[in-house]
Amino acid sequence: MIDDANTIRRYFTTYSGVKLPFKLVSELEAHEIRNRNTFFQGHFDADGVLLGFQKMVYGEVELEHKYTYDADGQLKQAEITDADGEMTSVIIG
Repeated sequence: MIDDANTIRRYFTTYSGVKLPFKLVSELEAHEIRNRNTFFQGHFDADGVLLGFQKMVYGEVELEHKYTYDADGQLKQAEITDADGEMTSVIIG
């Protein structure tokens, strides 16, 4: 789970692309997710950098990504957890 205390939570309908980190698109307001079955919950730092997200399906986390960046702001590592709780770590570069 991503530390909510130090992040800004935003909501989206989907993502684009296949490269990591995913780009979350079609932002939703918090009140718009109440009646949605699926949405992406993104966690951003104060500079707007995506630290990770959860794909929410019927109130449950179906997929989670956590991103770590190097000092230059380049993606260094991605931890991807699937619906079964299996985590895969991807080292970039």
